[in-house]
Amino acid sequence: MVTVRSAPGNACRGIVSFGGITVPAALGRSGRTALKREGDGATPIAVMRLLYGFTRGDRVQALRTSLPMRRISRDMLWCDQPEHPSYNRLVRAPFRSSHEDMMRQDGLYDICLVLDWNITSRRRYRGSAIFFHLIKPGYPPTAGCVAISLKDMRRLIPFLRRGTIVRVL
Repeated sequence: MVTVRSAPGNACRGIVSFGGITVPAALGRSGRTALKREGDGATPIAVMRLLYGFTRGDRVQALRTSLPMRRISRDMLWCDQPEHPSYNRLVRAPFRSSHEDMMRQDGLYDICLVLDWNITSRRRYRGSAIFFHLIKPGYPPTAGCVAISLKDMRRLIPFLRRGTIVRVL
């Protein structure tokens, strides 16, 4: 089980612990919440399973993990429009409704793990694209995800597999 706790004194910073490894993390710009809503900028307080991941194969190679991983292509998008039938799902470009580009230029999704938040049991407006991904320098807040450094992700990912529990406290 991966445990994510809030860091003392800063609701937007976190501490990720797994099997004796403890690393700093960034959390949502609104901290954590038990009442997650689309666009609130908060990381859900929840128990979520890892489903699968994405990687930018042109930037990150040689990942050792048993977690199912897909290489990101330019046409991969993630729908974040609550009214759309593909809400909180991977979609392909061209796509007119609101979405996130998976092939980001800032490197956040160079390794992007999909957490089962509002996916298996999906409800509109409960939040979308809750990922475990890479961080920008300085650990600025996320839009609701959990983010760690590339170095720390490389340390953790060999131990992660489909169904690994990520528990945000």
